[in-house]
This record gives sequence, C-alpha cells and structure tokens, in this order.
Amino acid sequence: MRSFRKIAAATTALALTAPMAQADGKTFYWVSHGSPADPVWTYFLDGARQWAEDTGNTVNTSFHSGDVPSHQEAIRAAIASGAAGIVTSSPDPGSLVEVAGEANAAGIPIINMNTPDPTAPFDAYVGGDLVQYGRDWARYLVDEGLVKEGDFVWMPVEVPGATYGVQEEKGIEMIFEPLNITWEVTDATLDQAEIITRMSDYLTANRDKVDAIIGLGDLVTGSIKRVFDQVGVKPGEIPVVGWGNSLDTTQEVLTGYVNAAQWQDPQATSYIALSIAAMAASGIPPGFDVITGALYEKDTAQIYDDVLSGK
Repeated sequence: MRSFRKIAAATTALALTAPMAQADGKTFYWVSHGSPADPVWTYFLDGARQWAEDTGNTVNTSFHSGDVPSHQEAIRAAIASGAAGIVTSSPDPGSLVEVAGEANAAGIPIINMNTPDPTAPFDAYVGGDLVQYGRDWARYLVDEGLVKEGDFVWMPVEVPGATYGVQEEKGIEMIFEPLNITWEVTDATLDQAEIITRMSDYLTANRDKVDAIIGLGDLVTGSIKRVFDQVGVKPGEIPVVGWGNSLDTTQEVLTGYVNAAQWQDPQATSYIALSIAAMAASGIPPGFDVITGALYEKDTAQIYDDVLSGK
C-alpha cells in the first residue's frame, strides 16, 4: 500500500483499507478542505472508511484545514502516484481548476464532493446544492414569519470567503435582497473554543439588532446553545437556521435552540463519491451529479440524531 506523504503541518493524513483487502484492490485519494477537529468531517471520513472496507480498495485521506496550496499539492501527489481516482472537496471557488485539469490530462477520474465548483473540470459532483440551501434557509425564515422586511440577520461562518459560505450567501441574497432584509457575515474560525468566544462577543454587542441567525457552517450552528446560554438568550428567543450535521445541532433542534437545520448526508456523500470514482476508473463515465440533503425540524430531528449517534 502506498503511503500518502505529509504535505504541510496543517495536513492530517490517513490510509483506509479493508482488513483483508483484495489482491487487485485499487488506491483512491480522498482530499478534504475541512479540519480533522470539525465533528462533521468525522462522518464524511466514516463514509470513506466504510467504502474501503466494503470494496477492498485502499483510500488515502487527508485534511487541509482551508490551506489551498497544500490541498492542491495533495491532489498533485495523488496524480503523481497514479491514483485510480480522486474525491475532493473545493476549498475556494476556482482554486482547483488547474489541478482538476491535470487529473483529466492524466486520465484519472476526479469527483467533487461537499462543496461544488462548476468552474473546475470535475467528472461529477456529490453533495448539497449550497445555493439552494441558502435559499431554503432564507425562505424558511420568511415563510415562517420569523423575519420580515427591514430585519437584520447575523451569519457567522468559520472561514470567510470559502466556497460553502460564498455559495450559501448567494442563495440567501436572492430571498433577502428584494425584501430589504440586511445581513452581516462574521468570521468565527475553525477553533471551537474561539468560535464560542467570538460569537458570544458579537451577540453581546449586537443583541438588540439581531432578528435571526443563519449558521453558515456546522461548527457555528452547533455552538448556538453554548453561546445563547453564555449570553443569556432563551431557546427560541432568536430564530436560528443553518447546518445540522452534528449531534450538537440535532440536540439544539430537539431542545428548541435551532428552528431548522440542514442535513447533508455526510457518510453517504463520501461513499457515493468514491463509488462514482471507481465506476469512472472502470470506464463507465458518470455524466450526472448526485444532490444530497434535507432540511429538518424538531419533528424529524431524532432521525438524524440517531444516525449521528450510531444507533
């Protein structure tokens, strides 16, 4: 089994393979812009691990914590190694156009997961429609009467400028701008303790003007309860929608801190993306994308809580 070399200090790499791998098993690469400290990426990683066990193939995985150069170099390392296929998220819009083209030129299938970038020549995309997610969050707040014309919505995000937040904001803008609903995106970082501190500070300073919150990432939405408790905001006092791929958020929905949250099918996303990469490596071109996800409220939150709990 070929080892995945360490690209930079910010990179965490693993190799996943079945205990009794088939002799003719192939090696695939799974590259994430996320942080290994982000709970949701644990579930994406679980999907890759399960796929390796089920198929007998090897999956070399790495996390790059938003470091675009190391992410690009990881894909180039996969290409140089003669990978059977590559599955990758997109750290920033346009950031993987060149390296995806290099994979195309080498005849290596490259499948985009989690964060879409239609400007890059990927063979397929598996994951959520982030622009649609943004529209859904904004439309939910409007349709449920939780925000109205002239209101202000706070949108914390872990990595300002990253693909996921940029695309989500585009969808939100489509709904809010015609209604003269204003908003602000603020930086929360990828460190959980720092996220809680920054969000608490912002809410303390701006409590009187915040009419609703949209969490543009799993770490920020999953911190709502701790932030509200610290600042003295009661569950339901400020409407909240956003990401919901963590046990923190499923519990927040069940206990009323978050009104509605977005499930992205993290395990299935990795599993399906690797399956498509394997299919393409066998000469069957995908020619289609797979869109995942569902917006859930309190009545169905237990379903996702059970999934994330491994029940």
